[in-house]
Amino acid sequence: MDTALTRLAGVRHPVVQTGMGWVAGPRLVSAVAEAGALGILGSATMTVDGLREAVREVKSRTGAPFGVNLRADAEDSGDRVRIVVEEGVRVASFALAPSRELIAELKEAGVVVIPSVGARRHAEKVAAWGADAVVVQGGEGGGHTGEVASTVLLPQVVDAVNIPVVAAGGFFDGRGLVAALAYGAAGVAMGTRFLLTSDSTVPDAVKARYLAATVKDVTVTRAVDGLPHRMLRTDLVDSLEGSGRARGLLRAARHAAAFRRLSGLTWPRLVRDGLAMKHGKELSWSQMLLAANTPMLLKSAMVDGRTDLGVMASGQVAGVIDDLPSCAELVDRIMKEAEQIRERLTASP
Repeated sequence: MDTALTRLAGVRHPVVQTGMGWVAGPRLVSAVAEAGALGILGSATMTVDGLREAVREVKSRTGAPFGVNLRADAEDSGDRVRIVVEEGVRVASFALAPSRELIAELKEAGVVVIPSVGARRHAEKVAAWGADAVVVQGGEGGGHTGEVASTVLLPQVVDAVNIPVVAAGGFFDGRGLVAALAYGAAGVAMGTRFLLTSDSTVPDAVKARYLAATVKDVTVTRAVDGLPHRMLRTDLVDSLEGSGRARGLLRAARHAAAFRRLSGLTWPRLVRDGLAMKHGKELSWSQMLLAANTPMLLKSAMVDGRTDLGVMASGQVAGVIDDLPSCAELVDRIMKEAEQIRERLTASP
C-alpha cells in the first residue's frame, strides 16, 4: 500500500511500531522492519552505548529501514543524535517536540524527523519548524496521553498541517487503518498491539495480564508520575493512588536512585533531566520526583515480569486484543483486511 508515509520512511506498509521503553528493543524492531512496517527503537531507557549496540543489532538482523525514538530534552540528546546519524538510521521520532535547530540538524544529515504530538497546536509548531511528518496520538493511546479522542484530534491535525500525519491511539487492525486513511492520515502507529506479539520480549506473565484485560481494566492515573498516564489498573495502581504524599515521595526517591544506578546517570544529571521534564509542564517539585518512578516501575513489569510491582502502560485496545501473532503475521493480517475493506467499499453495487 503506497502512502506518503511509506514513501517517506521507505517501508512497504503504512504501519508504525512505537518506541516503547523496555519493550521496543532490537528483536521487536527488527521483526517489524522485516514485516515491512516501520519499527522504532525506544532509546529513553537505554544508555548511550546501549543505544549504539541496539542500533547495530537491528542492522545485523535486517536491512530494512527503522527508526529511533529520542528524548529531545535529555542532556545527552546530542550524543544520541550523533549515533542516529553515524549509524545511518532512517527515522528519528520524538515523544516531546524537538527544537527547530535539532530538526534542521537531523534533516541536513538525511534523517527523517517524525515527532509525536497530542494537540493540533503542537503539530502546527513542529510542521512550521520543518518536521517531515507527525504522529498524532488520541486519548485512547497508552502511556502519557491527552483527553481528546483520535476521531476528533486526527481530522483537526490533518486539516491543520501540510505534512503526512500518522494516527495513533486505538488502532490495532485493518479496519482502523482504513478509517485513519479515510480521515486523511498516511498510516497508523501502534504500541500495545505490537507489545502483544510473539516477537515482543515482554514476559509471558505480563502478556497474559494484558490479554485478560477488558476495556474497563485500562485506566488513566496521575499517581505514577504526576502526569495523565494510561495503563492497566492493578493493585499497585490502587496502592499508589491511595498513598499519602510522604509515602509516595519516599517510594519515588527509591525508584529514582535505582534508575540512576541502572542508567549510569549522576545525581546532577538526573536533576537536570528532571528540570527539563518539568519545563513547560507546570509540574511541582514533588511531581518531578514522581516522574522518576516511571522507568523503574515499567522495567519491573516489562523486563522483570513483576505484575505485582510493575506498571503496565496500555492503550484501551488491550481490551479487544486476544492473541499473540508474530509481527509478520500481524502486519500481513492488517494489510489483507485493509485491502479487503477497500475493495468492498469501492465495489460497484
